[in-house]
Parts: sequence; structure tokens; C-alpha cells
Amino acid sequence: MSMHSSQKGNRRTSRAGDTRGGHRAGSRTRRIVIGGGALAVAGAATVAVSLASASQYSRSAARGDHAVFVQGNELDGNTIHVFARGDDGKLQPAGAYETGGKGGDQVDAPTDSLASQGSLVYDGRSGMLLAVNAGSGTVTSFRVEGQRLQDREVVDSGGEFPSSIAVHGTIAYVMNAGGQGSVQGFRITDKGLKPLKGSHRSLGLDNEDVPRFDTSPGEVEFTPDGRNLVVTTKANNTVEVFPMKPDGLPASDEPVVNQSAGGVPFAISFDATGKRLLVAEAEKSTVTTYNVHRDGKLEVVQQPLPNGQETLCWLERAGNYFYGGNTGNSTVTGYRMDKHGTLSLTNEVGIATPPSADSQGVIDLAVTEDERFVYVQNAVSGTVDGFRVEADGALTKVTTAEGLPAFDESGMEGIAAV
Repeated sequence: MSMHSSQKGNRRTSRAGDTRGGHRAGSRTRRIVIGGGALAVAGAATVAVSLASASQYSRSAARGDHAVFVQGNELDGNTIHVFARGDDGKLQPAGAYETGGKGGDQVDAPTDSLASQGSLVYDGRSGMLLAVNAGSGTVTSFRVEGQRLQDREVVDSGGEFPSSIAVHGTIAYVMNAGGQGSVQGFRITDKGLKPLKGSHRSLGLDNEDVPRFDTSPGEVEFTPDGRNLVVTTKANNTVEVFPMKPDGLPASDEPVVNQSAGGVPFAISFDATGKRLLVAEAEKSTVTTYNVHRDGKLEVVQQPLPNGQETLCWLERAGNYFYGGNTGNSTVTGYRMDKHGTLSLTNEVGIATPPSADSQGVIDLAVTEDERFVYVQNAVSGTVDGFRVEADGALTKVTTAEGLPAFDESGMEGIAAV
């Protein structure tokens, strides 16, 4: 989020056993203060559930094939812009598809209209692409066939201003950022998303139906074992956890509330083992590493690590490397995690690739399933840059896709890569 929020914009979905609309109030705020910090602008049971439902999918379930999907988030009609990805990482336009809903724009958002991570998710298990329609309170599913999107289905999100999606097995949860905020569960079927009765849980926030970007929640994500559902809340400065039951329902009416170790928690990621939770924090551009206990309580295992950049809001993993988007100064930071679980920067200055005057307003990122390429949305420029991941964690630019909805009254947000 540019304050500077599904696993996943590549929002790689969690799988059992996987280790690895709106309006704007007043003029744009050029400097935001939150909690005293100035933010620069610019388990086994779950396996059983999955296996029990596996028969609903055809053996020939369609899957994405060397594609990058970008959510336009247009206010008058949200679209998914599809790009074919070459073996060298270069992108070529391959069509645009209407979601049947409207994009959204949070109040006073500086560069990213949805202020979230995980608004567009590709689920490799079902071969479906899931997109939020924040302006109409709905979620769209498509069946992916190569670079084509088919069989569109649209369902109510169960709340106001949906902005993030998490998937584990055959269960998806949507985070609604407006009003009190909420999470709503769905079952993934071959006919799209079906609401999961008894899954709705309030986040107890105090927003209008179209929230302010600094008080909306940042992301919803499953732990890789599916035993917990995690939500970050920016203004409350909390990381909230719902322990999950085998049937995909939260085990309690309210989440376990953990105070964030760093200011303004936003994006969520996990290490390659699936045991460590990483949270990107926008206030001082830090990342904190936690252990998640079965009861929903978090244990800090590494204190907030600063990257020296401005307004870190997005974080995605590629093998033992992580890449973070710093929207305040339009840079991408690289991190590495060693075999002991210690996180460090890939270089002293905290920049994985040289910044570009033509690539402004860095927001969401996606990593391909083979972890060879990283794609970065530039909201102000209306472009997506593609980078090759080098052996030392550096990023080498290989492509730029142009002509995407640039940030103005609203703008693109949400990206997935396969």
C-alpha cells in the first residue's frame, strides 16, 4: 500500500504439504502520519478436507501457462489484463477480460487504490484466477486455460470493499476492508466460489464502507499448513490470527490479537519451510519474522529489520529470497534467508535493482511459480517491469509492459504470475 494493503499478487496459494469502488475525500494527501510515524508518499485435518473435495475437479483441470495477470481496478468496470510470458521473461499482451464488477479507490490513497496485498490470486490447484471487485463488493473467479480466462462467475464478497484473498486447499477467504472489516470464507468448486456457511468474522474496525487507506486492513493469508488465518491491521498495529477448524471455519468468533513488533503491518509472506511468518511494516520500512503457534499467538524470532528505503508495503518470496516494494521512493528491496532462518538484505543499500525514472509508484509484486522471475507494478507509470532473479538475489530487468491503468482517480492493483 502506498502508505506507506493473495500469498501469492504472484499470489502463490497455500496447499497442504506445500513448504515452500469508490470515491476520494478531498485532495490527495502528500504526507500521512500514523501512530507517530511519518510515511512518505510516492494441518492434517485441512488435508482431509482438501482430499475429500478433490473429486469435484476434472483430471484435466485447466492451468495457467507462462502468463502474467494484472488487475486494472477500473472504477467503471474492472478488467484483468493478460500477458503471455516468454521463457526469457518478456511479456506480450494476450487480451483483457471484464470481471463483471467495479474497481475501487480507498480514501486519500497516495498511489495504490486498494491499499492491500493479495487482491488477485491464481490458485494452481483448481486452475482458477480470483479477483476482487472492491467497488461493487463482489469477487470474480475465472477458469484459466493457458493465457485465456473462461467461465466467469461473480459472487458477493460478504462485506464492503473486498481487497485481499487467501487460498488453502479448497477453501478461500476474502478480506473486506470497509465498515467494521471482515473475513468471509468460500469453498472453491468447479462452478466458482460458494459461500461457506458460518465462516463470516468481523475485524472490529471503524471505517466507512469505502475505507481510508491508512485504517484499512492490509492482507489476509493462510499459514502454509492451513491451521491459521492471518490478517494485518495498519492503524491498530496488530497481526490478528484466527485458528481454523478442520471444516474450514474459524475456531472462535474473534481473532487472537497480537501487537505488531513494527509500525503499520501490511504484507504477509512465509519462508520456504512454511514455518516462519514475515510481515512487512510500512512505517519504517521493516520486516519482522515470527513463529505462529497453534493457538494463534505470535513469537518474534527476529526483530524488525530496516531496509533503508521508504514505505515498504509488499513482500513476496522467490526461493530463499524475498522482494519488497517500497512505494515511497519507487524501489525494490532484496532479502535473503539463511538455513538458520535469519533474514538479511542482499546488499548494503537495500536495493535489488537500480531504480528507474520511468518506473514510478512501485506497488504490488508477483513471483512466477518456478521462482525465476519477479514482476512489479508501477502505479504512477502505468507499467509492469519484469526481472530475472540472479544467483546472488539481484534483479535484472528483462521486460516492461506499458499502457496499463495508471494511478489517478484510481489505478491498477493486483498481479499474479505463473
